[in-house]
Amino acid sequence: MTLRSKLLTYVVALHVLLAAASALVLREHRDWLLLAEAVFLGSILLGVRLMRSLSVPLQLIDTGAELINERDFTTHFSPVGQPEMDRLIAVYNRMIDQLREERLRVREQNELLDRIVEASPGGIVICDFDGRVAELNPSAEELLGCSRNEAVGTPLVDLASPLAKPLATLEVGTSRVVSASGGRRIQCQRAGFRDHGFVRDFFLLAELTEELRRSEKAAYEKLIRMMSHEVNNSVGAVGSLLASVRGAVTGLPASEQPEIDHALDVAATRLDHLRAFMDGFATVVRLPLPDRRPCDVTRLVDDLVVLLGPSLAERNIELRREGLTTAPVVELDKNQIEQALVNIVKNAGEAIGEHGAITLRIGETSGRHWIEVEDTGEGISPEVGPQLFAPFFTTKEGGCGLGLTLVKEVLSRHGFGFSLETASAGGARFRIEM
Repeated sequence: MTLRSKLLTYVVALHVLLAAASALVLREHRDWLLLAEAVFLGSILLGVRLMRSLSVPLQLIDTGAELINERDFTTHFSPVGQPEMDRLIAVYNRMIDQLREERLRVREQNELLDRIVEASPGGIVICDFDGRVAELNPSAEELLGCSRNEAVGTPLVDLASPLAKPLATLEVGTSRVVSASGGRRIQCQRAGFRDHGFVRDFFLLAELTEELRRSEKAAYEKLIRMMSHEVNNSVGAVGSLLASVRGAVTGLPASEQPEIDHALDVAATRLDHLRAFMDGFATVVRLPLPDRRPCDVTRLVDDLVVLLGPSLAERNIELRREGLTTAPVVELDKNQIEQALVNIVKNAGEAIGEHGAITLRIGETSGRHWIEVEDTGEGISPEVGPQLFAPFFTTKEGGCGLGLTLVKEVLSRHGFGFSLETASAGGARFRIEM
């Protein structure tokens, strides 16, 4: 029951009692009838006036509560002439103005944050309380390789993205660099925030590929130049010394001469090997810009099969050719791409060892042509995968760790995408997208 109904019930009951009391009194004192009627009428009029006076504030309060419930912060009340009520109306109007301004400020902030998130070059993924993707920006779509419609509502670990599992296994407050396809390096960070008293996770993704490539390149170029300078100086000086020694020992007895000449030949050969070894390092540093010219990709791959097939066959490794027999002419540096493919095929052969197969395949997906080199080796272990393109990293005994670095540099300068991963049937698959 409302306050107005209670008050009306009270006034009606009061006047019923007054009417009953008047009836009893008027039985003995009929001359009081006029006075009783006057009092009764005055009381009714006073009650009606008080009810009207009270109903106005109650109506205003009820209307104000309804407007607030409907989030209508534009309506103001006018003074009604009652001091108490006018003070309440003034407070209500000020409160409505403040709520409207706060709502506008929050809306502007939210719109600004939404625009910043959408325009952010870094990927942002926000999850709900159950670990499902609730929101992600365009940069996150590009880095994850899946659209907003595919991701929203899906548990993070179930996303069709190579980054899904590394993201799901990250601890809150930690970050790590994850290797993705094409030699890309993505820094992933996990954090949390409280929403309605519960913790929600979000992820920040930043591509570091080009920045790390420049940093790594500057570091290994400086190291290689320093090594080349020191080794070449030593090789030159020692070579000159060996020549002088060879001339000085010509007068020794004939029985001793062959042994000394053999020792000098071994030392000279070792110097030549050391010089060639350093030249291999310097090749990465001195790599020129691509001399792009029209090239028939199928002819390039076919020639590669002819070039490397016999040497691989000596170890019972079959070099196969599959896929398209005709492909469009592509603007590229034939010598550099050929050298990159030679390195990739040689790596595949070393991964197999003996008795296996390497497949050179040309294909097309969504109008983009690609070349694949797939072997039947043991594939790529999770520990080795993230480090494959790092300078000086190698799993081969005696390797220098610059083969894939050279390949990455050649393909990056051409603007070709590339990836190295374990194939579905086992073995490794290197893919170049032109």
